Formats: sequence, structure tokens, C-alpha cells
Amino acid sequence: MTWTIRSLLLGVFLLSGCKHTGGGDVTPTPTQPQACDAQQAQISREADARAAPWSVEQHLAQNFPSKKVSWLMTDAAYQNFVVKPNARNFGRCNDSGCYLFAAPSEKIQAAVEQSMVNGAHDPAVIGQALGLPAKNFEGPLRMMTLDLAASGVCVRLPVDSDPGVWPCTSEEDKDCFKFGGYTSGGVPELMVIDAPVSQAVVTEIP
Repeated sequence: MTWTIRSLLLGVFLLSGCKHTGGGDVTPTPTQPQACDAQQAQISREADARAAPWSVEQHLAQNFPSKKVSWLMTDAAYQNFVVKPNARNFGRCNDSGCYLFAAPSEKIQAAVEQSMVNGAHDPAVIGQALGLPAKNFEGPLRMMTLDLAASGVCVRLPVDSDPGVWPCTSEEDKDCFKFGGYTSGGVPELMVIDAPVSQAVVTEIP
């Protein structure tokens, strides 16, 4: 399964995963922790060198204190790209893995909570909070949350060559990828490799 939503949540922060049931929250099933393989470790070292004196470890410590990440998807995308294909990992997949852009859980959850009006979310409020187009969040949503420490997944700073990156065509471009660990809207982001669907808590957002 190959798919992605780049803008840190492109109305959704990505996928490609295992089986989930239909309603409410999904309780994650523990799996063997993973780590960055040689290829991803090298990319991470190069990204840290480029970002110096910043690094992924500093990024995690400062912007992801709970070590939990979240992302949003429309329910239609979740059904088409996760449930129907019985996907195993979230993200845009190729031969080297599945690539997922994710943000701090606290940031995503706060945006969702602030957007709720009369039992339904307001796409414009979420879009403004995350610095992304409101149209990305129209209709029923799914919010995924993954515990990085418990899952042991590989994480690093996103780079220009990552699948799903939307390149900037000029200095004035805003809704595009800019290296440094933040979305165009200023939201901290990480690249998560092979995020297992089986360990993500999935919450329906009306």
C-alpha cells in the first residue's frame, strides 16, 4: 500500500498499516521494538549535520516531551488506505520502508479539542492551529496517536528526499517542505519510519 499526506497532516499525516476495527478507540497490540536500519541511520546523521547545532535528539527533547506523536486523516482515506488493504504500517511506502510525517500529540489533540463545536470539528480552526489549509480537514476525521518509546520506531528529522515531500518552488511558497523539523505552519514534525498500525490508538473525530 502506498500513500501519503505530506503537509504534516495534509489533512492528515500519513499511512499504510495493519488491521483495525471500525469504531471508537483502538487498543494497540505490543510488537517487537524497532530501530533505524543502516540506511535510515545514515540519513539521520546527515540530517543532523545539516541542522547543526540542532539534532533529532534535541528536537525530541524540546518539542516531543511525551514521546508521543499524532496525525490526522480523513475517515475516507483511513478506510481506503488502511482498513481495506489491511495495511501494516502508516506512511508512504517504498522498498526502503514506510514514511510518515507526524507532530507532537499535544499539538494535534489541542487543535482538535479547540475545533469542536456542537459535537463536530471545525476544519478552519484545525487548519489555523496547524498552519494548513482548512480543506485538508473537511469531513469526519481519524486521529492516530503513537507512543514512540513503547513502539521503538525509527525517527529522524525529515529531509528533502523523503517520499511525500512537497518541494518549494520559490522563497514565497508557504505550504511546502522546508528543512529543519517544522511544517510550513511552524508545527514541529518528525519523520517516522514503519509506524505500525497495530500500535496506534485511533480515535474518531466527528
